[in-house]
Order: sequence, then structure tokens, then C-alpha cells
Amino acid sequence: MNSVKAIFNKVKSDPVLIAAWVLAVISAFFVHPSREYLGYIDFRSLGILWGLMVIVQGLKENGVFEQVAGSLLRKVKSPWQLSLVLVALCFISSMFITNDVALITFVPFAIMILKGCRKEKLMIPVVVLQTIAANLGSMLTPIGNPQNLYLFGLTGMPIGAFLGTMLPYTLAAAVLLFVSTLFLPEKKGTLATNSDIMEPEKEGSKKQIAVYCALFVIALLTVLRVIPWYITALIILFTVMIISPKIIGRADYILLLTFIGFFIFTGNMAKIHSVSDFLKSVVENHEFAVAVIASQFISNVPATLMLSGFTGSYTELLIGVNVGGLGTLIASMASLISYKSYTQEYRENQGKYLLVFTLMNVLYLAILVVLHLIIG
Repeated sequence: MNSVKAIFNKVKSDPVLIAAWVLAVISAFFVHPSREYLGYIDFRSLGILWGLMVIVQGLKENGVFEQVAGSLLRKVKSPWQLSLVLVALCFISSMFITNDVALITFVPFAIMILKGCRKEKLMIPVVVLQTIAANLGSMLTPIGNPQNLYLFGLTGMPIGAFLGTMLPYTLAAAVLLFVSTLFLPEKKGTLATNSDIMEPEKEGSKKQIAVYCALFVIALLTVLRVIPWYITALIILFTVMIISPKIIGRADYILLLTFIGFFIFTGNMAKIHSVSDFLKSVVENHEFAVAVIASQFISNVPATLMLSGFTGSYTELLIGVNVGGLGTLIASMASLISYKSYTQEYRENQGKYLLVFTLMNVLYLAILVVLHLIIG
């Protein structure tokens, strides 16, 4: 009963999920439900996304990411090196474990470390830079975030073309993040001892880690269209049910339901010719700008799902929704993870955090928009 109540509370507190299904239900009055609804849903993207969620949760359960972070942090000697490593962890890991998981894992870790080192003046700028790093690092790969995975499957784009499209923006982001760390407060000096860097709470099962790594390779081959998605989903389901059944329940089913709601809504809108023609006229030849603006108000994942049905220029849309993850707090829903983690510890500093977050995000957004105008 408690688990049902917890699920209900989670659904009730997710405005994007509610909005997706309200729009889906409203659209159903204009295009009545039928078997065609099944054709709206991109089961391949959902299946791969679910599999990656389960695999990453399994690795997280076994403390893999904390162990990697701990081994890196034990080598740092100064507050600047510590900050750089904490930001780089989010930037690089988000390319493989998604921006959400990178922030869920490494932002609380950073808060714990900085608190233990008595470097709390670094807290807000480092957490904000971690958030930006996760949102921008994730744009390089098809598995870095949900919108990339969806667009990569939808377009059939070769992996080389995908990486080539996003590489200039990722490199620019890396340079910006490095330069930003040079302006951090209290970055000079030394850390007292390496004991300031806390050890991971637990060591995971080496056998389970090996199995999850093997499953991750299989999932990558599926993303690259080598293995059918449903074969991979079955392999992951049966394997994880054997080694750790509880992990199956830890995938983000709210996100999957949100996807389905938007699939139904956009599918129905495409069937209404007057609406479809209007949306196409708005989006076509303005994909980048519309994606960036839409992301500021509804976040970049819903913006991707809504706009993808009304354009054929997926490259511009891909760049737009990734760059559009910068800006407002909800431009990328992953940003809320950092905000919640920080404000749980420092509730009195919510306003200061939002100010720093907004200023830095707007600055990064402006620079990447200019970059797009130059190379686009």
C-alpha cells in the first residue's frame, strides 16, 4: 500500500508527466483512440532507454561511480584541482550514464566532499558548473540524454555524423568549463590531507559489476543498430531478474510514461492538418531557435518530442534542444536534481543559488548560440 502511495505521490509531483497526459487526453477528443496510436510510440527508443536505466542503476548500486570518483579525488592537492575533478566527473560521465544519473551521483558526492574539506564557499559555483557540465557533456553521444537517444533512433543518423555534429559544441563547452574553474573563489592553497576525501561507503560485487558492464556493451551495440532492441531488453530483463531483481523497479518509469504521453499528443497533432501545417510553418527553417526557446519553458526532452514531428531538419533540432538545456532551471529537467540536492542542505541559500545558476547558464547559452551562428 505504501509503495502504491509513493508512486501516486511521485506522479502527482511531476508536472511534465501531468502536462504530457493532459495534452494526450485533449488531443484524443480530436483524433479518437485507435490501433494507430501504437504507431505513434517509438518502442525502440523506450526499450533502449529502459535498458540503459536499469544497467546504470545496477552499476550505481554496486558503488562503481563513487569508487572511480574516490580514486581520482585521492590524487588532488588543491581546492582548484578538487573543483576541476568534480566538474569533469559530471562532464565525462554524462556522455555514458546520462546527465540525470551523473548529477544524482556526483552532486551529493561533491556537497559531501566540499563540506568535509571546509570549502563551502566553492559549493554553489561548483554545483552549478557540475550541472552545466552534465547537460553539455551529455550532448556528445546518443546515450548521453533521452532526447539524443530518441533523435538518433528516429533519424537513423550514422554514429560518425552524430558525433561530428555535436563535437564542436562539446569541445567549446569543455574549454568554457575549464576557464570557469579558473575564476572560482578560494581555489588556491592546499587541502589539509587526503583523508579529507571520504572513501566510498561500500564496495560492490565484482561479479555483478562484470555482468552490468557486459550488458552495457550489449546496449551500446543496440544503440548502434547491431542488435535488435527487443532482444537486448529481454536479455537485460532476465539477467537482472536473476542477479538483482530490485534494480528492475528503479528505472525512471515516470520518464517513460512522459514519453508515451507526448508520443500520443504529437502523433494526434500530426493527424490534424490545420494544426500540423501551422506548426510546420513555425518550425521549418527555424529549428534551432524554436528548440532553444521552447526548451526554456517546457524543458528540452518534451520540446524534442513535440517538435520532431514537424520538421525534417533533425540536425538543427538536435543542436537546438541540447544547447537549449542551458538557460532556465527547467530548460533541462536534470538541473532540478542539483537544485534539490543543494537546497536540501542549504535551504537559506536558494535565492543565491538560483541567481548564480541563471547568470552562468545564460552566459553559456549566449556563447553557444553565437558559436552556432558562426559555424551553422
